Amino acid sequence: MATPSAGTRKHAQRMKMKIPALWFKRAGLAILAMLAMAALAIAWANIAASWAARGRTFDSVDATPPSEVGLVFGTSDRTKGRENLYFKHRVEAAAALWKAGKIRKLIVSGDNRAHDYNEPEKMKRALVRLGVPAQHIICDYAGLRTLDSVVRAKKIFGLNSILFISQRFQNQRAIYIAKAHGLDAIAHNARDVGPRNGFKTRLREIGARVKMWLDVNILDTEPKHLGERIGLPE
Repeated sequence: MATPSAGTRKHAQRMKMKIPALWFKRAGLAILAMLAMAALAIAWANIAASWAARGRTFDSVDATPPSEVGLVFGTSDRTKGRENLYFKHRVEAAAALWKAGKIRKLIVSGDNRAHDYNEPEKMKRALVRLGVPAQHIICDYAGLRTLDSVVRAKKIFGLNSILFISQRFQNQRAIYIAKAHGLDAIAHNARDVGPRNGFKTRLREIGARVKMWLDVNILDTEPKHLGERIGLPE
């Protein structure tokens, strides 16, 4: 049996060294392609929310069209022991809209996860202190997240149109969800929080918009809690 020549053996060794290098190169290209696709998906989801809300969000009370019902999205009234400015600005905006006659009823929709954590009740008390009559405020205790609050407005409270009240970033996402569920929505943009205090919220919003797109277009997500219809006061 013929013995491989020295040249043949060296060539075989070089080929063995090239194969792993080729695999690493292809793996690297595949990873780069996946990262590029992920970046495009994130960008698309974020742009989609902004595009859906074009011409439907308003910064001033005077410019905001009137609506029978406004919906205030819940958040904690305090964060790390300090006043939560997102909460403060939302309830102040809702009270200003009420006093200007832009809305007749308010749904305060938020999380009621524990006995000592009740976003809707805290929003209601804050609004009453600001002059909104309690009998015109309806608490939605199952607004665990934006999608739940929006879909429940239609399926539980029977609304076909609504005015959202929150910061612009959440309003845009809410309008996207509303459109997908056949709810005609506009929004009033409450005063935002500055970059220093709002950086983490803005960062989370990038992921929230990706989840929004998946919920609407892929997962067909429903609220965690639905139930019987709830009538609004006259």
